[in-house]
Amino acid sequence: MNHWFLILLSISISISVSGILRFIVNRYFINTKPTVYKLPPSPKSIPSILNSLHAKLGPIITIYLGSRPLIFIADRLLAHKALIQNGAVFANRPPASATQPSCAKSFSHSRRWALQVLKNRLASQEKSGQPICVREHFQYAMFCLLVVICFGDNVDENQIKQIEEVQRRVFPRVTKIVLRRRWEEFYQLRKCQLDVSIPLIRTRKNFQEEDRESMEPHHDRALCYVDTLLSLEFPDEERKINEEEIANLCSEFLNAGTDTTTTSLEWIMANLVKYPKIQDRLFMEIKEVVGDGDQEEVSESDLKRMPYLKAVVLEGLRRHPPARLLIPHAVMEDVVLNNEYLIPKNAAINFLVAEMGWDPEAWEDPLTFKPERFLDHDNGTRQEFDITGSREIKMMPFGAGRRICPGYQLGMLHLEYYVANLVCKFEWRAVDGDDVDLSERTERTMVMKNPLRVRISPR
Repeated sequence: MNHWFLILLSISISISVSGILRFIVNRYFINTKPTVYKLPPSPKSIPSILNSLHAKLGPIITIYLGSRPLIFIADRLLAHKALIQNGAVFANRPPASATQPSCAKSFSHSRRWALQVLKNRLASQEKSGQPICVREHFQYAMFCLLVVICFGDNVDENQIKQIEEVQRRVFPRVTKIVLRRRWEEFYQLRKCQLDVSIPLIRTRKNFQEEDRESMEPHHDRALCYVDTLLSLEFPDEERKINEEEIANLCSEFLNAGTDTTTTSLEWIMANLVKYPKIQDRLFMEIKEVVGDGDQEEVSESDLKRMPYLKAVVLEGLRRHPPARLLIPHAVMEDVVLNNEYLIPKNAAINFLVAEMGWDPEAWEDPLTFKPERFLDHDNGTRQEFDITGSREIKMMPFGAGRRICPGYQLGMLHLEYYVANLVCKFEWRAVDGDDVDLSERTERTMVMKNPLRVRISPR
């Protein structure tokens, strides 16, 4: 018995001494502490301007919304590591729903129609001799086009105006209504929205049923956004998306698509007015491609032969991205970024888009509007620029990685198409005595503080 007691006592003493010696060696002679990663630096309170935070705290910052960290990334290299190299982890969204349709060449006729609507409105106001505030005209033309892409080309202009009226009533007021708990007003607006949208959704549903039953389906009928939504199913719930959910997605699509494209178009045209030499060079390129004939429009195929046009649009998106921030991302698990910053699971992450496009390490003289930066300096042809950020992020107006805006090609097409045709059709000048003010104001997008006012004259 004493024998076993001595053995157990010896083992216990050995373990204790071994543990003490290991602690002393690790503590004072070997640095074996596990690496503890920290959250990005955080301000004591939420300031009004995020770029001042970026300047003070560095390329990645944390703001707490209650107990949940909200992380903002302003550095293009960190954005590339997050969205491209760690795209799978950063691919989630905080709870939200937003969808964009894919680029569809089948709506070329709709783009021509919306362009004609815009040119007619501008020409009519030009004849009055009064300066033209272009924002409302741009908004209406873009909205007309997106309604047709959303609901199909069977929609007439009266229906478009009804949808526009409902959208105008709902979106500017919905926040105030919800915060003030004016639920009756909210439900009434919601009912108006559904009353306008659901009949159009049912029309497309009827077209699909007719095509399934017909021996000669209408293959020439353009596939619209609603058509794609009608075929969606929720695998977990084993049901198709319902009419009210489709109406919600259509409303989001119309609102987001109209605002971003209109804002970008106004900024680009503002710079062409402010810098007439850039406008003149663009006009010369357009005429070299389409000639001096009576061609009604610059066609979509013509755009491919206009490198300076592409450069003007890219420079507009770099210098004036329509949104300072993206729709937030969320990570599915804890992840260490740049071997330094801990991004905790379910944290919301955002990216300071404008600051990346203005980074002096990536862009020479970044606050100057200079389309030539996107051209080959030797021969003036377009440089291949990766706006998706797959190889390198230098600007990201459409986001990057797995959550890049699916409609970015459609957005680029619309901007190139309308800028080319507006410059081809009219000469754009500042109002006498006015200088174009490029100050910003935050609304749903980053708009011009003083909307663009111009005088135009037919070419």
